[in-house]
Amino acid sequence: MIALGLEGSANKLGVGLISHPAKGGAAHILSNIRHTFISPPGEGFLPKDTAKHHRSWIIRLVKQAMKEAGLRVEDIDCICYTKGPGMGAPLQSVAVAARMLGLLWAKKLVGVNHCVGHIEMGREITGAQNPVVLYVSGGNTQVIAYASQRYRIFGEALDIAVGNCLDRFARTLRISNDPAPGYNIEQMAKHGRHLVDLPYAVKGMDCSFSGILASIDILAEKLEAHRGQWKDELTNEVITREDLCFSLQETVYAMLVEITERAMAHVGSSQVLVVGGVGSNERLQEMMGMMARDRRGTVFATDERFCIDNGIMIAHAGLLAYEKGSITALEDSTCTQRFRTDEVFVKWRE
Repeated sequence: MIALGLEGSANKLGVGLISHPAKGGAAHILSNIRHTFISPPGEGFLPKDTAKHHRSWIIRLVKQAMKEAGLRVEDIDCICYTKGPGMGAPLQSVAVAARMLGLLWAKKLVGVNHCVGHIEMGREITGAQNPVVLYVSGGNTQVIAYASQRYRIFGEALDIAVGNCLDRFARTLRISNDPAPGYNIEQMAKHGRHLVDLPYAVKGMDCSFSGILASIDILAEKLEAHRGQWKDELTNEVITREDLCFSLQETVYAMLVEITERAMAHVGSSQVLVVGGVGSNERLQEMMGMMARDRRGTVFATDERFCIDNGIMIAHAGLLAYEKGSITALEDSTCTQRFRTDEVFVKWRE
């Protein structure tokens, strides 16, 4: 079976085509194309502008993906789209496109949970069997484990997601959004040398990032007032923009490692799967790997092709559901900004 996947829950518009062999085995990625709406430095992406971008690009991306895969309309079995969670206007643009293609091509629709798409794509690419999943992105921060045909949430952010924390700090420093603010913070952090003391907010398997953001924003304002560097009163070290990026990364990633390790101990797992856009961060993967080795465990992660929002993950998760008989009727092919990971009945897993 072959599925077309459409993803557009935030500023990435992705189109993917995937094939599942009739007798099982590894899925075949036929095409995986993405285009990003990039806002100016110091600004976020507004829903209306992002939706306009998606409407402008989706048809040409679908055509490009079909051409790259060498497929005809007759070859496609179903059209999968992101039902949620995400930003309302961009989600709506992609849902309308999915309905249009479904009617035009006479294909069945499958609405997909964005978070489940990340998990299933990560499992497919890495071969992880039954890991604790750390899902970290601009809109979500969750520690997840599978049980009884549900992806159960053991811990999550109590306020803003870790990716949102990083993105908003990039805005404060007016760091470029091209290719992504989190990526540019990662590059700057590699040149940081001094760890600045920041709040550390872990509560069981939950965590909080808004206080850390407020604290480091104050330090960034102080940095700006002193023309790019100032002396830390506690350590007497000269602090730079790179040091702030380094300190923010080290603090929030240490929190993520702690809650993931606690979940591993709770469920008795030796595997960790890191998914979501922030999951492509090399420092986070390195810190998670150190923890896993101490527990004689294994970390699984993918590169930016599959960590960052993409259409192929929607196609894959949608096709898994479609093969078990799940279809979204046209009148139900809506989208929603709130769609929790544990709401999905995972009928394709035992």
